[in-house]
Amino acid sequence: MTDRLQPDAVDAILAQWKRERPDLDASPMGPIGRIMRCSALLQRRLGETFSTFGMSAGEFDVLATLRRSGAPYCLSPKALFSTLMITSGTMTHRLQRLEANGWVLRVPNSQDARSMLVQLTPAGLELIDRAVEVHIETERAILALIEPTSVTALDVHLSALLSELERPDCEAPVKGGR
Repeated sequence: MTDRLQPDAVDAILAQWKRERPDLDASPMGPIGRIMRCSALLQRRLGETFSTFGMSAGEFDVLATLRRSGAPYCLSPKALFSTLMITSGTMTHRLQRLEANGWVLRVPNSQDARSMLVQLTPAGLELIDRAVEVHIETERAILALIEPTSVTALDVHLSALLSELERPDCEAPVKGGR
């Protein structure tokens, strides 16, 4: 951990804008740019963890969603893709790969004969239980790069932003557009 903030890639971008367009207040690019760069770097690090288990981040998400749903670890495809905020086509592709690996299976829905449910197999349950432990340790190691009080503050601030962005009526005003 470091006590002093080092310049980052976003600082360089902001300096370029300041040089090229001193009339422009580019300060919103700071936090948004940092969130976007952190997201990309986090996805890469977490992806490395998932790949050690032979899965992608998206496949981990499906298995983890099924696991945390509780026994019998079974959900409809619609519940899965709604929770994961992906399209039904993306869900179909993920389920095909997970099923081919023997980690999930599709079972008849006892409450609706026209539909199927997705259920973790014993192998899928064992895999996700191992993978989630390593995943949490990876996240813990990443967050250990900053002070615990900063982690807490970051979580509070990101939660506030996310709550606002998730509101159905949340629309950021766009000024000066076409």
